[in-house]
Amino acid sequence: MTRREAYDIGVEQLEAEGIENADCDIRILLEDLCGVDREELFLQGDKIISRRESEIFMNAVTRRLGHYPVQYITGKQEFMGLTFSVNQNVLIPRMDTEILVEEVLKELDDGSRILDMCTGSGCILLSLLYYSNDCEGVGVDISEEALDVAKDNAGRLILDDTFDILFKTGGLGKKHLEEDKIEFIQSNLFNDVRGKFDIIVSNPPYIRSDVIPTLMEEVRDYEPLLALDGKEDGLHFYREIIKKSPQYLNGGGKLFFEIGYDQAEPVIALMEEAGFKDVTVVQDYAHLDRVVWGRI
Repeated sequence: MTRREAYDIGVEQLEAEGIENADCDIRILLEDLCGVDREELFLQGDKIISRRESEIFMNAVTRRLGHYPVQYITGKQEFMGLTFSVNQNVLIPRMDTEILVEEVLKELDDGSRILDMCTGSGCILLSLLYYSNDCEGVGVDISEEALDVAKDNAGRLILDDTFDILFKTGGLGKKHLEEDKIEFIQSNLFNDVRGKFDIIVSNPPYIRSDVIPTLMEEVRDYEPLLALDGKEDGLHFYREIIKKSPQYLNGGGKLFFEIGYDQAEPVIALMEEAGFKDVTVVQDYAHLDRVVWGRI
């Protein structure tokens, strides 16, 4: 079977099952299988894949037919120009969350100390540290399994010359994170956090409990409920983080959140009530409210 034949078979099967973006999913699976980029995959479409590779590919297609996320099949997801390991213990990094990272980077000074609450895969904190100078950060999560993923991602950014970096701007070259600048802590929110920070950033669980059963299968059935469920009104973790953040922020420190599209107003009210000033809402590329931040 050639790469082109495998692509056509895979797309046909996913489309028959009603899987959206079937062509994109199959391309990603074949790129991962063959170790090539998009251009090479199609330029060498007549290249034969081995019987073993065909079996691996068709097994991946079968898993995708069951709505298993393609990122969990390949074990990786690109975010902020870096490739992060992911599994079912962490949320899959999404483009919407890049808006949060970009807004923090605009306000981030060299040498700042950053706290990433509900760090998951570590993609937010590690991206901030990667694209800044001399900053240090602490990632916090209640899930030991999620922290294992974050530590793995940090370790590869620190140690691996071959870490897959896909720069969005040219000429930056390779860069490593410094091991002593990164720490991950297992903690129920701030319980085991010590010290003060210039920036606190969080993409907390914010989906209302009653909405979770209505989510698409890929999210509802496979992504970790612990990282999705924002309790009854979706605001539980915002309340808890906002209430405690002033104790952990230096004077003039800033708190950044990713939010659901309909949560800006209550999150702003909570932040202002806690003493945050200049509270700002930032929209994503779909013109939906996506980030709220303010300074203490």
